[in-house]
Amino acid sequence: MDSALSDPHNGSAEAGGAANGTTRPPSTPEGIALAYGSLLLMALLPIFFGALRSVRCARGKNASDMPETITSRDAARFPIIASCTLLGLYLFFKVYFPNKSYTGSVLKTWKTQKSKKGKTAVIQNPTTRDNHRFPLEIFSQEYINLLLSMYFFVLGILALSHTISPFMNKFFPANFPNRQYQLLFTQGSGENKEGGRGSPAPGSGLTRPLCPEIINYEFDAKDLVCLGLSSIVGVWYLLRKHWIANNLFGLAFSLNGVELLHLNNVSTGCILLGGLFIYDVFWVFGTNVMVTVAKSFEAPIKLVFPQDLLEKGLEADNFAMLGLGDIVIPGIFIALLLRFDIR
Repeated sequence: MDSALSDPHNGSAEAGGAANGTTRPPSTPEGIALAYGSLLLMALLPIFFGALRSVRCARGKNASDMPETITSRDAARFPIIASCTLLGLYLFFKVYFPNKSYTGSVLKTWKTQKSKKGKTAVIQNPTTRDNHRFPLEIFSQEYINLLLSMYFFVLGILALSHTISPFMNKFFPANFPNRQYQLLFTQGSGENKEGGRGSPAPGSGLTRPLCPEIINYEFDAKDLVCLGLSSIVGVWYLLRKHWIANNLFGLAFSLNGVELLHLNNVSTGCILLGGLFIYDVFWVFGTNVMVTVAKSFEAPIKLVFPQDLLEKGLEADNFAMLGLGDIVIPGIFIALLLRFDIR
């Protein structure tokens, strides 16, 4: 749950100047105010609408169909699991060549050496003839981010489709042919299915063996239209990684998280918020682990807004960002309080 901070994609003005030999103009006070004000507004929107939709979700479903709630035990373990995951991602993304100046023909002079710490790449600086040892890259960071992009491409389309479906239903005409569909995936052979070999004869009073249902999802033609519109945003994000497409997916993830993640009582929420408060203080403000992972992780797990939007327009590249965890975790607690007030 990274707090709002500087651009994860392009670095600060100092970093850009060191790498490219040029200095990025500092952001104006108006641009900074616009960026952080927009992040604040984008953080409030999914909490407000997600909490309202969580009430309808709780009312419209049976107890057996309710989403799995977060218990006190889950809340106590969550910061520990999140810390282990974050540290693992940090160590994984740090296994790469940190000095980007060793590229092109220089990298062709690699010599690998085995040591107690594993394989390292020995690269010779062509100017100073000094040898530099770096951890040998096991997986290309570009390929890993491509795999993550495909994963969040699918999840983002589904989340965005579920988010816009209630709003889009108001725009469909009354005579829209809204056909119903069902996606059913069961376990078992065809002999155990309705009408298959081994099924009891109609009217015999016997029942056939029930096949365990793995997926049973009902949808209609309106949902397919929403899925198609969400796919356009998904392709846009996959090809351009534009910050607007990133924010659309991030808002959809946040709203669905607030709507579908339910706390069972207030004490569980206090345990969760208290544990994640310590988690944030240590990983965000005490170390650079969270910032490093956020900069390396090319996925819509954060909301971003450019601080130089007034100067560069939609092609701005100096971003402030806010992690989705800072939205969802307080949001599910507020949603719990809203459901309690209404009951």
